Amino acid sequence: MKHLPNILTVSRIVMVLVFVLMATLAEPYYFGKSQTEMYTLRWIAYIMVILAGLTDLLDGYIARKLNIVSDFGALMDPLADKIFVTGTMLMAIEFDLMPAFIAVLVLCREFMVTGLRTLAAKKQVVISADRWGKLKTALQMVMLAIAGFAWVMDGGVAYLHDAKWYGVRLWYLWLAYLWSIVLVTVLSGAGYFIKYRHLFLPGKEEGQKK
Repeated sequence: MKHLPNILTVSRIVMVLVFVLMATLAEPYYFGKSQTEMYTLRWIAYIMVILAGLTDLLDGYIARKLNIVSDFGALMDPLADKIFVTGTMLMAIEFDLMPAFIAVLVLCREFMVTGLRTLAAKKQVVISADRWGKLKTALQMVMLAIAGFAWVMDGGVAYLHDAKWYGVRLWYLWLAYLWSIVLVTVLSGAGYFIKYRHLFLPGKEEGQKK
């Protein structure tokens, strides 16, 4: 049991790689696939990425529940998270499910917070996810589930761009949801830097000495 969180972390990386591979091969211009073959590969990719997202929640829960802490987990868990976010965002751009600049904003926040956590670790400070961070993760998971399902059904583009809901194009509602994710993501990142600013800004005494 003490190795289970680390096993889940490594499996998340493997599943993201399988997701990217299956999603890429699911396109018709690879080997001239039939519709059935494409749907099968899309479903495999979708299931892989959903399972990968669940392991993100599960490994942290198990580690906290059993009080399991390891250097390997401290190193690999945040790396696995970034691989997961980067892989899913890039594939969403690949299939026109989101504008590139939204992905860039989200990824910038992720890597900046990772840098802050690295700095905090050097000073023996643990930065745990707050409510904003957890909300950000939840919104991203819902975004992934919606975008992935739309992609499985028809490639994502046609449905999100053309379908209407109560007379409003679904694409506009989708963009509004994506921007809500960006807003929460940026606010949560800014919250970490404000709360832990003492880690990278000189204190009064240190400033006077300089």
